[in-house]
Amino acid sequence: MPWHLYVLRCADGTLYCGITNDLQRRLAQHARGTGARYTRGRGPLQLARSWPAVSQSAALKAEHAFKRLTRDAKEQRLTSRARQDPLSRLLRGEG
Repeated sequence: MPWHLYVLRCADGTLYCGITNDLQRRLAQHARGTGARYTRGRGPLQLARSWPAVSQSAALKAEHAFKRLTRDAKEQRLTSRARQDPLSRLLRGEG
């Protein structure tokens, strides 16, 4: 299964970023409260965006890069369709 970088928007307005190779299973885990400790008690959760990655390594690098962005940059990236930004290149394994 392909790897994905995903971002959840919590009910308190915060963002959670993670990776998985089974997005539907991982979303169900978060919804049940058996996902990440950070998301427990912050529901309901909404999938803000997900991106496919070429490998687990690419997904991990992109996750690290996303987490280093400022809040404004994260929000901008969630709505952007850019394909040549550093995050997109990492997801394609070019970084």
